Amino acid sequence: MTIEQDPRWAAILARDPKADALFVYGVKTTGVYCRPSSASRLPRPQNIEFFDTPAQAEAAGYRASKRATGDRTQVAAHHAQLVANACRHIEQAESPPSLEVLAAQAGLSPFHFHRVFKAVTGLTPKGYASAHRSRKVRDGLKDQHSVTDALYDAGFNSNSRFYESANQLLGMKPSDYRAGGTNNEILFAVGQCSLGAILVAQSTRGVCAILLGDDPDKLVRDLQDQFPKASLVGADHSFEQLVAQVVGFIEAPALGLDLPLDLRGTAFQERVWQALRDIPLGSTVSYGQIAERIGAPKAFRAVAQACGANCLAVAIPCHRVVRSNGDLSGYRWGVERKRQLLAREHTLSD
Repeated sequence: MTIEQDPRWAAILARDPKADALFVYGVKTTGVYCRPSSASRLPRPQNIEFFDTPAQAEAAGYRASKRATGDRTQVAAHHAQLVANACRHIEQAESPPSLEVLAAQAGLSPFHFHRVFKAVTGLTPKGYASAHRSRKVRDGLKDQHSVTDALYDAGFNSNSRFYESANQLLGMKPSDYRAGGTNNEILFAVGQCSLGAILVAQSTRGVCAILLGDDPDKLVRDLQDQFPKASLVGADHSFEQLVAQVVGFIEAPALGLDLPLDLRGTAFQERVWQALRDIPLGSTVSYGQIAERIGAPKAFRAVAQACGANCLAVAIPCHRVVRSNGDLSGYRWGVERKRQLLAREHTLSD
């Protein structure tokens, strides 16, 4: 097969942005490589060779063209649009669409679409669909709908499928969630650390709250507001060891904190929270940078709101998000606590 017969050459002629994530081509006469959608002058077919990735082209001795940065920006924007379209399709579908259907709509292979979707949102397509359904179920139950109405509104086509997923979606039986946590036991303990009082709570799924403050009683009331009808049980000695682990991380962040978490948020909030967990120790990013990382560059205010909704202090490190000018801005548990947390982490990274 000649170069002219290769479908990749047709993509170059069409400057097809959908092909940008599939291959690059090197130009033998100039020693540079480009993506298919590049606006560079088209080379002669006999002067090019194809590579699956930029890394392969560079290993062969090619350098990025001057337009490579612009090309990458276009690719990122194209991917963000494809994923945004897929997210809308997931949210509007009566039942979660398959990976193959979503990939076909995006014009990508299932494998490549899965990778692009996770890179943009921080979640897999299945994870995004699950988070969206979880939000719809919770909203339906909070709006005093019957459990049956809520499950069908969320796209479940049978009671059995819904109840099989209920614990993962809600952390408890749906009727108990609708009743504010009735019949569910939340273990908790209150301790002290250098930042003041700390409360750690755990459901059957994992740690569901890490709260900081000055008044231990207020922290308990905040937990009661979160689960108004759950049975809050003061933890035993073994659970207090978990509190000690969290306190130890606050005092010495290098220890790390690897806990099973019970995350309960909207699909957007869970995308933000996952992006926060990817911020390295000792680093900070802006709200705008987080918005870009999750594929919603204009949603920096919504990112700030998701940070404020975080109930898992330090485990979801929203203290590592600052304003674009470097100012600390707000923090659910007080700016001074944010300042202290960052100071300790920066000291360790120096």
